[in-house]
This record gives sequence, structure tokens and C-alpha cells, in this order.
Amino acid sequence: MNRMLDVAGFAVSPDHYIDGRRVGSDEHFVLCSPIDQAVLGSVCEGNAQHVDAAISAAQRAFPAWSGLSAAERKPFLDRFADEIGRRADAFCLLESNDAGVLLSRMRHGVVPRAVQNIRWFAEHALRLQDRTLHTEQAEHRVRHDPAGVAVIITPWNAPLMLSTWKLGPALAAGNTCILKPPEWAPLTCSLLADAADAAGLPPGVFNVVQGSGANTGAKLVSDPRIARISFTGSVPTAKWIAQAAGANLVPCSLELGGKSPFIVLDDADLHNAAATAALMYRNAGQVCLAGTRLLVHQRIAEAFVAALRGTVEKLMIGDPRDEGTEVGPIIHPRQVERIEGFVSRALQGGAELLWGGQRHPFGAQYYQPTLLTNVAQASEIVQHEVFGPVLTLQTFASDDEAIALANGTDYGLGGVCYGETAHAAAVAERVRTGFIWVNSFGIRDLAAPFGGIKRSGIGREGGDWSFEFFCDVKDVILPKKPFRASFSHR
Repeated sequence: MNRMLDVAGFAVSPDHYIDGRRVGSDEHFVLCSPIDQAVLGSVCEGNAQHVDAAISAAQRAFPAWSGLSAAERKPFLDRFADEIGRRADAFCLLESNDAGVLLSRMRHGVVPRAVQNIRWFAEHALRLQDRTLHTEQAEHRVRHDPAGVAVIITPWNAPLMLSTWKLGPALAAGNTCILKPPEWAPLTCSLLADAADAAGLPPGVFNVVQGSGANTGAKLVSDPRIARISFTGSVPTAKWIAQAAGANLVPCSLELGGKSPFIVLDDADLHNAAATAALMYRNAGQVCLAGTRLLVHQRIAEAFVAALRGTVEKLMIGDPRDEGTEVGPIIHPRQVERIEGFVSRALQGGAELLWGGQRHPFGAQYYQPTLLTNVAQASEIVQHEVFGPVLTLQTFASDDEAIALANGTDYGLGGVCYGETAHAAAVAERVRTGFIWVNSFGIRDLAAPFGGIKRSGIGREGGDWSFEFFCDVKDVILPKKPFRASFSHR
């Protein structure tokens, strides 16, 4: 076992968590904070032996865990939620130091949501029992049976929230799980293992194997013993996962990137729309569902830009651990370089820079909130996800033109539409996307479906949709009249 890491005064293990105990590795990777590039420590890299041990442990634990009823699993998961809540300060400071997430957002949004993710799905699983359909010929008892061993792979921009968002329904359904944390921000996933252990989850029910996607992740998703793969991340990685899973016919849930439109109609509340648009810079723009393409009616475009500029100029950029900070750092130097490349190529291609466009003087991994206009619909900056604090502005003259621009990318995750309510709702219904907010942003409910279309993903998460994925749905058919077999068709 490796020495515990001390991050922000909290101890966190750099080891894997397999079969109810911590397991070390000979290979490690160095973890640095995006805030100031300080070394947080070395974290274990999983190899083939660790992957095999985790899958074997999950397989051994599956019969007993899946054999419990949802009501019998619920106390374990309620305790798991409680243990996450008890470690709230540690989760907040670990993820803020590790991933650069705003400490205020962790305290008031992410950690409470992580607790809710586990508790809500444990409760919702109770409602899946004893569903019966009555037809003229038979009674159909519909069962949601656990699928088996589930692999969960989460991204670096929201590791705690998205891990619990997937673990909640997977465990509540009776699956055993292997979590592969993001290599750029694995610490809160490691702490989740401590919470699960303290909650008394049986050995092997929940495992954590750390490492890179190319190494550890690849071994996990290509193993034929896996029953489900739930992934949130990039399109290129998802394609590789889908190919590996396809070889074993393993169902995948893929929640991928976005290039979501933010439509502002000519009858919109201009200042409210601008204030909401400024939220797209939250988490330094490292949010898949952000409306990064501002599509504004030409009649109000000048006034909208002025209102947005006034809000953006007041944004506090700095250390995410400071309560007043509104925009923090970019996760990794490679991601900063990626953002710089997008902006540079856009400017070379004729885009006009309205503000931002360079690193922020606060630190090496901070980038200024940026807005580009005079961008062509076919340009790279419009068509591809930047995943940074970079927005584009295009104008339109009619609803039809706005909808054509909104639908004119290969993505279809989210969207925003501001305008008179009935008008905005009518436009929103014509936008091809998995979800779209009308005169609002970020409203989420665990009972509602979440996911994208086109290159933004496959499948839906939330409510019954999560259980449809993590379960094998079975129909037990009982005839209402005595059944007599016969080859006769007369």
C-alpha cells in the first residue's frame, strides 16, 4: 500500500480499491493541480492484473448483491450517501485542488447532488418492482434484472457528480461496478471508495481502478466479462469504446460532447438572456452542455453584446478555492494549448475578436473569457467543441434561419432559447437536440431524461432511462386461459 496523499489537509489514497481493500501498483502517474501546477502526488496506474482482479471481484460479488431485493440494497446505498455527506469538506477541497472546480460550486451544488444521486436512485429502484401489463391473452410481469458487471468511465470536468450519477442506478439495480476515474482528476473517485467501504458495501460490489484511458480503460472495455459500459467523455474515445464493446456485443451508454446553440429571439428579455449567456463561461467553459454558439436576432445583436460585455467584465477570475471566484483554471496544459489553437486558427480564418483571446495573467492555466464573431457556419470554431471559455456569435433574421444555424452541426446535446415563452418554446421544439432550456439554464431533475443525439451520444440517463440501460428487462408471461400447444392453424 502506498503512502496516503495529503491534499488541502485531507488524506486520500493513491491506490486502487479492489475487492474491498486498497491495492497498490508498481507504475504511477504524477498528478498536478491546475490552480498553480503544484504536484499533488503520484497515483497508481492500473495494469492487466488490476483490471482482471477488479472484474473477478465484481463477478464474485454479483450473485449475492443482485440476489438482494431493491429494498434490501437500499440501506447500503443510503449509508453510502450518508458517508459522502460526512466527507463533504474533503470532497469539495479535493476536487477543487484536483480539477479546478469552483469551491463554491462544489459546496452548494456538486456534493449535495452527489448525495442525492445515490439516495434518489436507491429509492427509485423500489418503483421498478412488480410492474404488470394486462392484455387480452396474458398477464405480463415485467422485471428489471441486474445485467452484471458494469464499467463506469467518467471525465475530468465533473468526476464526483458524474460518477455518482452513474453509480446510483447501476448499484441500485443490483449490478456490481468498476469505476475508472479520469487520470487528470482521480482523487474524489478514490475518496468515493472510502465512503463505500465505510458504508459497508460488500467487497467487490464497488471497485476503483485508476489509470489512463489508453491503458487501464482499454483493458476494461474490451473484456468479454463486462455486461455494461457507461462513458462520459469525448467523441474519439467513445468511438474506440464502441468498437471494443461491439466485439463482445456489450451495450454502451455514451454521453459525449456538445456544441449547443444559445438562441436569443428578438422578443427576449435581453438582460436576462445576457446574464444567462455569461454562465456559459462557468467552470472555465469546461461544460459539455454549455450553449457556446450564441445565435442572436440581428435587430438586438448590438444591445445583447453590450449587455453581455457588461456582465463578463465583472466576472472574477482566479483561484477556485476563493468564494468570490467565478471562473477558475483550465484542467491541464494540453487543454490550454488546445484552446489557444482553436482561437488562433479562427482569427487566421477571419473571425473577429470581441474580447479575450489569450491566457489570463492570473496563472499559466487560466484563459480569458472569449467571444468571437464574423464566424462562418462551416468554420472549425463553430463546428467543433473547444471545451474552454470560448463562445461564438452569429446573427439571424428569422426563426427559420435561427433553427437552421442551431441544427447545422454534427452535435445535438443541449440548447437554450430565450424569447417570449410561447415563441421560444415553438422554436425550441424545432431544434434537434437531446434537451433544451427555454428562458432558463441548468434546470435538472433526476427523474428526467438526459442525453444527446447525433455525435453527442447514444442513450439516455436519469429516472427509468438509467434503469433501462443498467438492467436486462424481462417479460414473464402468464396466460389468462389454459394454453394447449398445437401445430394447427385452423
